[in-house]
Amino acid sequence: MATVPAYLSKTEAQAAAPAGQRPAPARGERGSYRLRALPHEDVFFYSKKIDNSRLVREADPRGRSDCWSAIGAAGLALVLLTGVLAPSVANTLEGYKLESLRAEQRQLLNDRQVLQLQEAEMLRPDRLESLAKRQDLVTPATDQVVHLEEKAEGTFAMVK
Repeated sequence: MATVPAYLSKTEAQAAAPAGQRPAPARGERGSYRLRALPHEDVFFYSKKIDNSRLVREADPRGRSDCWSAIGAAGLALVLLTGVLAPSVANTLEGYKLESLRAEQRQLLNDRQVLQLQEAEMLRPDRLESLAKRQDLVTPATDQVVHLEEKAEGTFAMVK
């Protein structure tokens, strides 16, 4: 409301004119090079520096209990949220573990088939015969066979 009187005040030309007469327009008096006045350019705002460094805030007796109540409520909400989300997270993790075990089972079955194929190749009769010939493990002739003596029925091995 401080700026309202600036709108309602009379200009100097209106004040100088006699009553009942219309004052001369102010535009003719001004030079054409001057700009018109900006609104509220005569209003000045002063700011005062306020120093609150010596003030001490008064302790709020309910502030501490309100703060601890908010912390407790947030903690309780966190515990409840964890309790609600924990089973779904555990199911997801177990699903990942189960799928990795299935992949490992498929890999082990493939390895087993490869090993069985290798074993079958190594146990082929023609390969075994060639290995026996290389290591001089051929079938003995009939004159090379030595039969052990049979023991009597009444004899037992002695235990020491």
